[in-house]
Amino acid sequence: MPRYAHDGDGGCDLYSIQSYLLEPLQRATIRTGIVLEIPMGFGGLILPRSGLASKFGVTLSNSPGLIDSGYRGELMVALINLDPKNSFAIEEGMRIAQLVIVEVSQFIFEEVEELEGTDRDRGGFGSSGLG
Repeated sequence: MPRYAHDGDGGCDLYSIQSYLLEPLQRATIRTGIVLEIPMGFGGLILPRSGLASKFGVTLSNSPGLIDSGYRGELMVALINLDPKNSFAIEEGMRIAQLVIVEVSQFIFEEVEELEGTDRDRGGFGSSGLG
C-alpha cells in the first residue's frame, strides 16, 4: 500500500514489487502492484523521490506522471537512470516514487483574437532574471 513517511507529508511513497537492474541511461517501467479508484475531480501525480535523483541520478522519465480519475489499471512508474556510468539496482519493496492526489478542474476553452495584457506579457524563460 502507498504510505506517508511522516504526518503532514504531501506525497505518499510508492514501492516496487519487482527487482530490476536499471543500466546507465536506460528507461524502464516498474510495477507497483497498486490499483486505485481516484474520485472524479481529482488526479494523481507521480513524482520522483529526491534522494534517488540527487544520489543516484534515478528519476522519472515523464515527471510528473498523471493518473486520471477514470484509469483503473496498475500504477506503473517510468524510471530512468541518468547516470552515464553506474547501474542502479531496484529491489522489491524499494520506495521508487511518490504519489500526490490533487484536485483538478476542467475548463471550457474558447478561441479569441487577442489576450488581455499583463506586466509580464510574453516574457518567458528567464524573463524574471536570477537575482
